[in-house]
Amino acid sequence: MEPRTPWQALTRPRYPRTAWPWRSAAYLASGVATGVPALLVLLLLLFFSLFLVGLPLLLLAGIALGGIERRRLRLVEHEPAADPHRIPDAPGLGVWLRLRVREQATWRELAYTVLHATVLWPLDLIVLAVALGLPVILMSAPLQLALDGEEAKVVKAYLVTSYPQAFAAALLGAVLLVALLYPLAALAGARAALSRALLAPRETELRDRISEVTASRARLVAAFEAERRRIERDLHDGAQQRLVALTMTLGLARLDAPPGPLADQLGQAHAEAGLVLTELRELIHGIHPQVLADYGLGAALTDAADRSAVPVTTDIPPGLPRLPTAVESAGYFAVCEALANIGKHSGATRAGLSVRYAAERLRIEVTDDGAGGADPARGSGLTGLADRLAVLDGTLTIISPAGGPTLLRVEIPCPAPTAPSASSSPRTASSSARA
Repeated sequence: MEPRTPWQALTRPRYPRTAWPWRSAAYLASGVATGVPALLVLLLLLFFSLFLVGLPLLLLAGIALGGIERRRLRLVEHEPAADPHRIPDAPGLGVWLRLRVREQATWRELAYTVLHATVLWPLDLIVLAVALGLPVILMSAPLQLALDGEEAKVVKAYLVTSYPQAFAAALLGAVLLVALLYPLAALAGARAALSRALLAPRETELRDRISEVTASRARLVAAFEAERRRIERDLHDGAQQRLVALTMTLGLARLDAPPGPLADQLGQAHAEAGLVLTELRELIHGIHPQVLADYGLGAALTDAADRSAVPVTTDIPPGLPRLPTAVESAGYFAVCEALANIGKHSGATRAGLSVRYAAERLRIEVTDDGAGGADPARGSGLTGLADRLAVLDGTLTIISPAGGPTLLRVEIPCPAPTAPSASSSPRTASSSARA
């Protein structure tokens, strides 16, 4: 496995021949490059802070340096450091500043800025001077002697007067260079770990973000379901009622028309209007069935079983409570998709539907005696079904060996409900049972 940090690279025998020593040196050198300007800016802002002008700018400087340091971590770490700051709920500079002042990450970045400007970059410079500068000076002893012609003073302490001494110093520098690459990478790894500890999101901040995303997803699902219900109401109360009126008008006109071509055309128009009305009712039912909104999941699943092309044995407890709208909708459409797949692809002669709610978790199982081999990767709506359930932290499990039988299990966590919904006791339903 490829090393992901300097510390991991140090454990490899080929470390000196990899790019990690030079990546570590580049990380420390870039720390010096950012530390010097940071020190100058810090001193300037501290002066202005005496007049209360530089305090907000200090925070902004910390945020800016934090962003630069998180990007600089990529020199020595494959894992990028995430931005710990949250996105403001509303636009505007004032909202952004108030949010940043309340965040712990902002103050950690300010502390890191002070530490980097006063301690860390001088330490980086010292390590680079010792680990790279000293060996390079020793290795340049023959060149220094050649330029002087008589003697060379290496590292201000070692006097070289002959080429054997110069080449011995160069050899010592080469050995030191290889040896000092190890502490160089160790310090670079420690620096990177310190930067990540101060500048990357903490575990509590990550949990808060996850909670934020979860709540946002829940709001999106609720808005989506509300929009579905609005469309269903508009079609039911608007277009469907007008089609009913049109069908009745055509029927009456056909009865009043004398026998002949006109009566035949009115009859044909009446039949077409009836077909359109039927299709519209099916469309409305597919968008959001009225029985689900009025009577709950139990009654809606019983109705779905009655509509199935394959006879379905249902086991739905009569006391099934009303659940959150998004949960009922997801459970209902999961069963509809499963029954549709059974009718189209499985070749089954019978299917089963079981529903249970316990321990704040809805569990639905759909079984069939078909050919099996159901695979979400091949499509058939199962992938989209799994995605829909994932938004509610639900799971979709499919057990479908070749030759059958097939079991599709849906589990959705949801809070304790209030009132029971109308449902049916265990029964056998089939499409032939519909009136």
